[in-house]
Amino acid sequence: MKKSKRLKELLNSEETLIMPDAYDPVSARLVEMAGFKAVQCSGYSFSITAARPKEMDISRNENLEITRRIVETVDVPVMADAEDGYGDAKVVKETVLQFMDRGVAGLNLEDQVLDGKDGVNIISSDAMVEKIQTAKETTESENPDFIINARTDALKSMDNREDALNLAAERANQYLDAGADLTFATYVETLEEVKTLKKEVKGPLSVAAAMPYNIKNFSITDLEDLGVERVSLPTLLIYSSLKAMKNSLNHIKEDNLMELDDNGLLYDFTDLNDLIRK
Repeated sequence: MKKSKRLKELLNSEETLIMPDAYDPVSARLVEMAGFKAVQCSGYSFSITAARPKEMDISRNENLEITRRIVETVDVPVMADAEDGYGDAKVVKETVLQFMDRGVAGLNLEDQVLDGKDGVNIISSDAMVEKIQTAKETTESENPDFIINARTDALKSMDNREDALNLAAERANQYLDAGADLTFATYVETLEEVKTLKKEVKGPLSVAAAMPYNIKNFSITDLEDLGVERVSLPTLLIYSSLKAMKNSLNHIKEDNLMELDDNGLLYDFTDLNDLIRK
């Protein structure tokens, strides 16, 4: 409960909360030791580390177990990625209770249809509102500070970008009205889209940064200047880790082991001891 209260304080402060996404305990520890005040779990990153082709290939139980180990590794608040709640409103109640039992300070709940089909489809707004209301009712008696971050994938659900942006803002406001503590609009590509959402959304807003589709379009400082309440970095750590491992393997193939150390490409052993024995 104390961590949920701390997360709520961070989100309600005038400072943008930057939340890198962790994919395992040691990446979460790195986030904490780098000075970030909270950790976001990423179901997408979980699936990559398990070599699964789709995010939905990670079961709820697997998600819960990875999240539990992350929570137990760090002292800062952790937000879970509860996907779509793994079912309808009745299932959402059980999902929320299970994540709360793992010690998370809050969770993401999305309106995307996770059916494995190509493209992005979203459920009806009424169905998502019911999920949010169920989630909030579930947390009220146990931990009223628990954070529900309602995510909308509306920006990817239709071809006309202007219509999609309008739908994303409309959905965001519906979710806030339903009781969500903040709303997360995914697939934002440009700073102009962020400006539009900040203008139209009547409550705390979260956006994803450093994504392949927006990494060159705006900086974290840009988002801070606009007053975005929360910035998620859903792929940065897993992509960086994969690139570093591939680079090291290529050095091995070319018999350039010494260059790894000469170029500072290996994690320092002293730092490693501090990381593991924190």
